This record gives sequence, structure tokens and C-alpha cells, in this order.
Amino acid sequence: MKVSLYFLFMLGGLLAFAFHAGAASNDPATIEFKRGDKLVKALSLEAMRGIVPAVSLKIFEPHENRERIYQALPARPVLDHVFGKEWEQAREIVFTSIDGFQPSIPVEKFLAHSAYFAFASPDNAPFTTTNPVQNNEVVQLGPLYLVWDNLNSKDLLASGDSDFPYQVMRITLRPDAPFPNILPPANASEEVKRGYTHFRQYCVSCHTINGEGGGKAPELNYPTSVVEYIKPEYLRRWILSPQSIRYNARMPGLPRGIANAEQVTEELITYLKVMSIMKREPAQP
Repeated sequence: MKVSLYFLFMLGGLLAFAFHAGAASNDPATIEFKRGDKLVKALSLEAMRGIVPAVSLKIFEPHENRERIYQALPARPVLDHVFGKEWEQAREIVFTSIDGFQPSIPVEKFLAHSAYFAFASPDNAPFTTTNPVQNNEVVQLGPLYLVWDNLNSKDLLASGDSDFPYQVMRITLRPDAPFPNILPPANASEEVKRGYTHFRQYCVSCHTINGEGGGKAPELNYPTSVVEYIKPEYLRRWILSPQSIRYNARMPGLPRGIANAEQVTEELITYLKVMSIMKREPAQP
């Protein structure tokens, strides 16, 4: 019995190692490209490197607050190759990460700024990042890490780590809004609409409402909304600075540098209150 348990323990360790190694820059796994629910292509990193030459790109790494260089592929030629030029007419692109993170990024951002799919660090350095916002957790960035040429854009620098998903394994083109069940009512106040916009920008990549959004963090609305069981003063603190509520909390607060963080927090809570009376049972997978 002891031998069997030891064997299982060692096997679990080897599988965990294989998983993390598989997320490194030399990951042989394929990246799925979908249009809506339909698979268009599945490409290995090697195949993607055959589409467009890799470049050495220096960016301001928002997870570490310093400059870093990555080996990367320009995103637009890859999207052209997979989807044709019609991808430019879509509404948003959803990036699904291994850990459940799932940001949905407007296509117009890709048309206005230069995005890249990073796949390695130079000189065989570890393709990882240390995230101080999440207790200095060291995470693998592969298979793909979406980065932006933010050193040449004040707007991108100001947005911090917004729209910098790592461990990307699936890229989905959406012609419509990807999460219809998180929409507030059409007659909602301007404050609620701003709260919805903040939720889309800062929260939906990790959290779900009515089962729609990212899969990295808990559902916020169904069957019981967070505004129904968390006291307002603690909910405000949790949004602004989770570590002020719980030691070693992995959730990041609102990005540093937001001038009106208090107002953003209040508008987020107002939106959540409205959604608490618009509960919809999540669709079954």
C-alpha cells in the first residue's frame, strides 16, 4: 500500500512537471483559432513561426514594472493568415488562457495599435513572469503571451496590464458581444452603464456574471450576488485592495494609476446591484 501511494505521489509530481514544462516557450501543443463556436485552424508554434518572421520586441512589462524583451510574432499577419482580412470586421477577439483567464478585446484596438504574440525570452532565459500584484507568483507565459508595443503609445502605457493575457491556448473571433448575459438593462442609468464598462475592462476576464466571463475566479451574481452577502464597506475595500481584507489574496485590485479609483469602485458596485435583480441561470456546458 505504501509503495502504491508513493508511486501515485511521484506520478502526480511528474504530471505536474509535464504540465508546467508544456506551458514553456518550446510548447509543442497547438493553438486553436475559432470563429464563434467553429474551429478554423489549430496551429503549432512552429507553424505560426512559418507565417511571419519573429521579431525581438522591447516592451514595458506591466506585470513587473520594468522593460523586457521578448521573441514575438506580429499579431496582424497571423490573424490575416488564419481568418483572412474579414477578421477586421469582427467585433471582439476572445483569448482563453490555460488558467481560465478570458479577456475579450475589441478588434479596433488591434487596428489602432501593434499587438504581438510573444513565445520566448531571449538567450534561452525562462519564459516566465513574476507578478507582484499576485504575491510575487512566478508563472509560465507560454504557449503564447499577447503583448503590445506600449513603449510607443502613452494610451497603452496608461492601461497597465489590461489586455496582456498569458498562457493563451485559444483565440476566438466574435462578430457580436461575447457575453450577452452580463449586459445591464437598456434603460439603465449612465452610472450603471459606466459600471458595466469598468466590469468589462477590469473584471470579466476572471469573473463571471450569470455564468458568462472568465473561468479563473468565482461567479459574482448567481445564485447569490456578492452585493447580497458582503457588507458595502468591505466590498469597496475588496475591489480597491483585496490584500487589505485577506492576507495573500491573489486577486489584484484596480490597476495602479487610476485617478478616479473611488468613483470607478462605486460605479462597479452600482452595476453589480442592478445585476443582482437580473439573475439568469448559467447555461450548462
